[in-house]
Amino acid sequence: MTLLETVHGPESLRGLEPDQLDALAEEIRAFLVDRVCASGGHLGPNLGVVELTLALHSVFDSPRDRLVWDTGHQSYVHKIVTGRAAGFDRLRKRGGLSGYPNPAESEHDLVENSHASTALSYADGLARADAHQGRTDRAVVAVIGDGAMTGGMAWEGLNNIAGGPERPLVIVLNDNQRSYAPTRGGFADHLGALRAEAPGPNLFEQLGLAYLGPVDGHDVAALQRVLREARGLGRPVVVHVVTEKGRGFAPTERNELDRGHAIKPMDPGTGKALASSGGPSFTSVFGREMVRIAERRPDVVAVTAAMLEPTGLLPMQQRFPDRVVDVGIAEQHAVTMAAGMSLGGTHPVVAIYSTFVNRAFDQLLMDVALHRRAVTFVLDRSGVTGDDGPSHNGMWDLSVLQVVPGLRMAAPRDGARLAELLQEAVEWRDGPTLVRFPKGATGEDIPAKATFAGTDVLHRAGPLDVLIVSVGVMARVALQVAEVLWAHGIGATVVDPRWVTPVNTTLADMARRHRFAITVEDNSRTGGVGSAIGQFLRDEGVRTPLREFGIPRRFLDHGGRADVLSACGLTAQHIARSVVEEISGPEEARMNGLVTDFESEMARLMDEERGERGGDTR
Repeated sequence: MTLLETVHGPESLRGLEPDQLDALAEEIRAFLVDRVCASGGHLGPNLGVVELTLALHSVFDSPRDRLVWDTGHQSYVHKIVTGRAAGFDRLRKRGGLSGYPNPAESEHDLVENSHASTALSYADGLARADAHQGRTDRAVVAVIGDGAMTGGMAWEGLNNIAGGPERPLVIVLNDNQRSYAPTRGGFADHLGALRAEAPGPNLFEQLGLAYLGPVDGHDVAALQRVLREARGLGRPVVVHVVTEKGRGFAPTERNELDRGHAIKPMDPGTGKALASSGGPSFTSVFGREMVRIAERRPDVVAVTAAMLEPTGLLPMQQRFPDRVVDVGIAEQHAVTMAAGMSLGGTHPVVAIYSTFVNRAFDQLLMDVALHRRAVTFVLDRSGVTGDDGPSHNGMWDLSVLQVVPGLRMAAPRDGARLAELLQEAVEWRDGPTLVRFPKGATGEDIPAKATFAGTDVLHRAGPLDVLIVSVGVMARVALQVAEVLWAHGIGATVVDPRWVTPVNTTLADMARRHRFAITVEDNSRTGGVGSAIGQFLRDEGVRTPLREFGIPRRFLDHGGRADVLSACGLTAQHIARSVVEEISGPEEARMNGLVTDFESEMARLMDEERGERGGDTR
């Protein structure tokens, strides 16, 4: 039996000698490489915290002592130690283990902490709650990376911890000199001086916090000693731990860009990603087009928040290194800085994940839109991203940002439209623009049959029964719906407005000419594009019934994109059935054999859809 097979919970570690813990660390690294290379996921961050996690769980008594991980993508080892190693066979798959802490999985997971810079605030709240109740018999531990410390919320938390009452709170600063890419800025320089043990003032001690370190984050015995000392202080203390991201696996150690931060399924022997189908990714198309635009427009600059390569800006950074600004995990600063850059005469393009733009809503609203600044926002990972789970699905952008006056939003359906709409966005000078697209491959381009006032007609067959307004990449599903409806004698027109906000006025005329209208979007139904179109049609006096298909107002479990869309009813099968029943009525549809025929047709289309994806849902 291996040491790893004897670990069923944190208590399994407490009888092990340091050399046994070192051996266990190597077994865990081998286990991580094997499982994560098969599934994809955050490999580099976890290879770097193996010894640290073992030391934490051998010194602290989870779940009585509370551990909060920032960000939670470094919690794989924590999951293994807390008895979930078997779940790694279905890591990030529907019904399997989440890629982040998940309170539904284990009492050892306090929060689904997948957005950076929040752990210190959680920890401060937990410690204050204990102090309020007179509890001094347990500790709160926040594990936060130096990359997460570039976020403003982390400094708000640190400021309040330093100025609060004495209470047992341990801040483990996991200093691997990286967020996704190398950490930049003045704080990174300060940590560098501390690592070099250079003389001078210590920022943490000047704030009134105790400070221990720096300590080798791959020396279990040294980590145990310093963590026990920190626990014994009974007051807020920073433990400065120096680790190596991607440690112990040659492909991640060689990758100087991101040290294997988030990998696709790969061959662990060669480090090469397994083949996938579907053509270039939306991200790569954006990156290519940004270079082309920058070559024509000297005023165009790019801004990213610690996600240079994941948002596609690496080619531009390589071509124009002085025209790409990485602000670290600081979305709020990025957006207001972009407003200032626009005010100064440049045209900033802020590339950010859809789910992260929520953090900068106030800045987008008040600092950009209120002042009608010409800033272009590019939201990657919009819609259903799938395997990263509830916090990473970009299902809110079209709803949250729908309320911003003067913001024009586009949703390209394919790679060609992304290139066109990005060009149109940076040409707009009367206020902010936004282009959003999903994670994954673009697939084949879907050409328009005709265009009316900016709205593309993708399909037209039969009588004017159903108008289908598709949003972005849902065009493929919309076309499948139309195909099934026409097989049963129901005519359909499929249109893509391209710019979804403000609503194109031509949709009113189109809707008037049809018996029924639907909208299909991979965004929340609440306040989304469908809602905006419905409000517009009512304002225009259009009486055609409208039904919106989108993501329900709930957090979505992790899983493949196709699985998540199916669970939301966003498949051609579900949508077409609903339309048939709306038009013919459920009983009449069954009597005419529509539902039975329709189900077999949908099964065929779903098989084709899976075949086109090649099984790759990343």
